[in-house]
Amino acid sequence: MDEPTRDALRRSLGTRARRWLLVGTLVVGLFCAVALVAAAAPTDRTFAALSGTVQSVMSVLTPLFGILLVRDLRRASGTVHVVPTVLAVVLPATVIGVVGVLICAATLALTPADVADEPWRLAGTVAVGSVLVQIVAGFVGTGLGLLLRSPVVAFLATIVLPLALFALLGAVEALRPAQPWLTPFGSVRNLLSGEMSVLRWVQWLCVLLIWGVGLNAVGAAALRRR
Repeated sequence: MDEPTRDALRRSLGTRARRWLLVGTLVVGLFCAVALVAAAAPTDRTFAALSGTVQSVMSVLTPLFGILLVRDLRRASGTVHVVPTVLAVVLPATVIGVVGVLICAATLALTPADVADEPWRLAGTVAVGSVLVQIVAGFVGTGLGLLLRSPVVAFLATIVLPLALFALLGAVEALRPAQPWLTPFGSVRNLLSGEMSVLRWVQWLCVLLIWGVGLNAVGAAALRRR
């Protein structure tokens, strides 16, 4: 592993503020899981249903790690290493996804209330999907962080732009089938349901290419021009 990559990985969780951000994100997921189990009907107490909400809520904060990594890049002197910075967001995103899986599993396993007949159905696929959801969210953060100078504006854009596109496509019946092909939220629903098919995996790859590869490539080009 070269020095720029090692440095980017250290910076991803290398400050007290970022470690507290990680803890805060996981605490939000824990509170959400406990509240859902307490309030849900027995038929809705499944690992997939729990993960669908918990991982979605935590994915709102995951892009912040990418935005902060890009802010470091803007402040650095010397050669700008964009690719290691973008890839470094995979570390906090994976931590959030994996710990989120453990939170959902523990909350469901320890609940004293009644649960669904098959609470762990498709749990393996949901667990993998949980990590992939967080990784794409992290890439959205780095991409918009590269395009937009203000971290605050970039963070708001990570929420507004994907949801706005999802709502726009959903408002037109003829365009609604494009949601899982073009929007992160459309693919998130599939991944966290566990009901994945070959077609749905292809749809997720399209979303990764658009919001992960494409957005970051445009952002990197814009940063180099500046």
